[in-house]
Amino acid sequence: MIDYRPLYAALAETPATDWLETLPDQVEARLHPARHGDLTRWAKALASLPEAVPSTVELDRPRPRIGRAADLDGKQRARLEGALRELHPWRKGPFELFGLHIDSEWRSDWKWARLEPHIAPLAGRRVLDVGSGNGYYGWRMIARGAALVVGIDPTLLHLMQYQAVRRYAGHQGLFVLPLALEDLPEKLPAWDSLFSMGVLYHRRSPFDHLLRLREALRPGGELVLETLVIDGGRGEVLVPDGRYARMRNVWFIPSVPELEAWLARCGFRHIRCVDVSPTTPDEQRSTDWMRFESLDRCLDPEDPSLTVEGHPAPRRAILLAERPD
Repeated sequence: MIDYRPLYAALAETPATDWLETLPDQVEARLHPARHGDLTRWAKALASLPEAVPSTVELDRPRPRIGRAADLDGKQRARLEGALRELHPWRKGPFELFGLHIDSEWRSDWKWARLEPHIAPLAGRRVLDVGSGNGYYGWRMIARGAALVVGIDPTLLHLMQYQAVRRYAGHQGLFVLPLALEDLPEKLPAWDSLFSMGVLYHRRSPFDHLLRLREALRPGGELVLETLVIDGGRGEVLVPDGRYARMRNVWFIPSVPELEAWLARCGFRHIRCVDVSPTTPDEQRSTDWMRFESLDRCLDPEDPSLTVEGHPAPRRAILLAERPD
């Protein structure tokens, strides 16, 4: 279904070459039709995408633009939209394909705008994006000159969405794999930059997650960590009893000082918080491309500073840190 040979060739020239001993078999196993009942339907949708050559590929935009409306006739445009809507819901974006605006649930461009001025320049770097979703951030990284971006996300629908965009944009050095961080070889310091955004609070053991991230970075490499936080000082952590903002799998939400201490305990240095922002229904919301409930249904209608469970409403922090030389 997906030709990963260009990725395997690229990895063979990097410190991640040992991963090639297991990676092709891992990918094949995860893409077996038995893994998900909708996989065949999604593959059919991809196969129905019209043949077209985009007149432009502009990735360095808040809404990456691939092609223009004039590149397709009416029948092709209907086929394009029908196929892309079969891949509902679109969580990350936005994208523009041949004039069709995919208005995703998340305004991922807002998060990128908050972090991009602070991170190490990506030109020439090898990047691992953990929990990459459909690759939105990866395309923005490629536009900033990254030499290779590998996104990992076990959700197969996100992989299908990536593949739809890649169909017209080419891979450009970005590859999304249907894997989790735990599928990578341990202690393989292969990456110059490593992004973990919206992942940490879903981990039962945040320390194990941070240690795996450190082990995947080369000495001197940069971690970009984005996660939910609460107001408070050292030692303050919210452990939701049950759900948080209607999410079942939220385990630990620390204060920024506590999260900085976690990073230090896991061996990171040069730790700094570069942004703390509330998440609002303007940034995360239901759209025609994500028709399920979103953040507005997860906040207390009488007091939007609280979730429906009575917890502090979502605030997200971006922290940078480095693996010591």
